[in-house]
Amino acid sequence: MTSLDPVLLFFILGLTAGLMRADVRLPSAIYELISMLLLLTIGLKGGVELARQPVGSLAFQALAVIAMGAVLPLLAFPVLRHVGRLKRADAASVAAHYGSVSVATYAVATAYFMTREIPFEAHMPFLLAVLEIPAIVVGILLAKGLNRDIRIGQVAHEVFLGKGIVLLIGGLLIGWIAGYEGLASIKPLFFDLFKGVLALFLLEMGLITASQFSSLRQYGPFLLVFGIVMPLVSSVIGMLIGFNLGLSLGGTAMLAILAASASYIAVPAAMRISVPEANPTLSLAASLGVTFPFNVLVGIPLYHTMTEQLFAIARS
Repeated sequence: MTSLDPVLLFFILGLTAGLMRADVRLPSAIYELISMLLLLTIGLKGGVELARQPVGSLAFQALAVIAMGAVLPLLAFPVLRHVGRLKRADAASVAAHYGSVSVATYAVATAYFMTREIPFEAHMPFLLAVLEIPAIVVGILLAKGLNRDIRIGQVAHEVFLGKGIVLLIGGLLIGWIAGYEGLASIKPLFFDLFKGVLALFLLEMGLITASQFSSLRQYGPFLLVFGIVMPLVSSVIGMLIGFNLGLSLGGTAMLAILAASASYIAVPAAMRISVPEANPTLSLAASLGVTFPFNVLVGIPLYHTMTEQLFAIARS
């Protein structure tokens, strides 16, 4: 019998405690610190490997990921608008969340692959950072169209200078410049403690997820169904793109996981500025209340299995 990863057990603990209304929340300053450590560690690891990659192949992969990030919200929007009967602004906002990416889901997937010794392309954090952006632009355009009401300067500041992007890109640059040997002095904090920090982060995420369940009850079963079906569809798109880009089995599975994830940090901040009429509860209830726990508990191993089957078919 395969035992459940301890970091997932921390998520289940937080989820259970939240549903039982137990007061185990981390102090906000500690949560902020843990979030920063995770983002920087992911960036540092990617930066070390980024220096070893040919620029041409990275540029092509980045373009493919940008295209994927633009297409996914375009697929989600009509479903949200016409099947879910959401208002235009709400449908555009939720669609943008599902075209972007969850750093926490990526961190859990990294731990999953590390435990099973499954290699994947180490420049994935670069693609992770790239995937944050296009869905935000598409979501704003879906909500407002091209008009003068869009505050381009504020949106650009929130997108490109938001904490998540700055720490990821900053970590990538530091890792790229310093190299693995140069990072040896800070390895105990950023690399050796990665899974422990992730476990504490997921404890808090479980509590936050539990807080969104009341919103799910309020808005009915549509978000529940959408929050599971959309990542399944997106994962297939990500998996096929990764396969055709020539990524390894682990890299293809990781791109499927990134495609299946939904943002709950960068996109809400950008939507708050550009589409203030959108109800943020709808987006967070779907992305945090449904998709994040589904991906963490079920989706990641499922997408890995799907990728294994695709590669087996390709080899036969």
